[in-house]
Amino acid sequence: MTQSPSLQTTLQDRAAAGRGLVEPLFKYADRPDVIVLALPRGGVPVAYEVATALNVHLDLILVRKLGVPSHEEYAMGAIASGGIQILNNDALRAHPIDRASFDAVVARETRELLRREQVYRGNRQPPKIKDQVVILIDDGLATGASMMAAIHAVRKQAPARIVVAVPVAPLETVEALLIEVDEVICPLVPEWMVSIGYWYLNFSQTSDEEVIELLQRAWQREAAAGGATGGNADV
Repeated sequence: MTQSPSLQTTLQDRAAAGRGLVEPLFKYADRPDVIVLALPRGGVPVAYEVATALNVHLDLILVRKLGVPSHEEYAMGAIASGGIQILNNDALRAHPIDRASFDAVVARETRELLRREQVYRGNRQPPKIKDQVVILIDDGLATGASMMAAIHAVRKQAPARIVVAVPVAPLETVEALLIEVDEVICPLVPEWMVSIGYWYLNFSQTSDEEVIELLQRAWQREAAAGGATGGNADV
C-alpha cells in the first residue's frame, strides 16, 4: 500500500477524504450497533461524511496531543477523556523534558480538552460504547499518539470491536495500530509522510464553529430518524 507523492494521491480536503473512506467501511452501513467517533477538530469533517453515508451514529472522542515544548507539532504523548495518558518514549528520549515543563503541557491540554467537551457537547450525554462497533476517525496520523490515546479510552468501555479509519498515515503507525485494534482502514500509506497537511490540497484549520455545525446537523438527522440511527442518540 506504500505510495509516492503524486497528484493522484493528493486529497482535495477533509470532506473528500471522508468520502474516500466510505467504500472500505460500507459493510458497517445501517447497523444500529455501529458508532463513528471523530477526533476533533480535524477528524470531524472526515467522520461526518462517513457517518452520513453509512447512516450510523456520529459522536466525539476528545483527545489532545502533548506537544514537545520546543517543537509543539511533535507529539511526546497524548491525553483523552477519562484520564487516559499515552507517552511517546522515542520523543521523550530525543527531547528530554523536565517534569515541570511536562506537567505544564499536560495541564494546558487538559484545560483545552475540558473546554472542547463543554463547547461541543454541552449537556449532551457521552455516547454508549459498551458492545458497540466503534470506528475511530481522524484526518490523518503521524506518530499516532492521539489515536492511541483514543483507542485506550474506548477500550476501557468494553466495545465489541474497534476500527481505525484515516485517510493517510505512515506505514510504521499503521503497523503499530494493527496490534491494538481489530481493523485499520488507511487508503494512503506514503513512503515519506512529511506531514499530514502535505497530502491535502486544502488543509485549513477546522474551527469550533464548523465542528458544532456538523455535529448538530448529524444529531438532527438522527433525531429525525427517530433516534434509531446508530442506537446511541442520547441527549
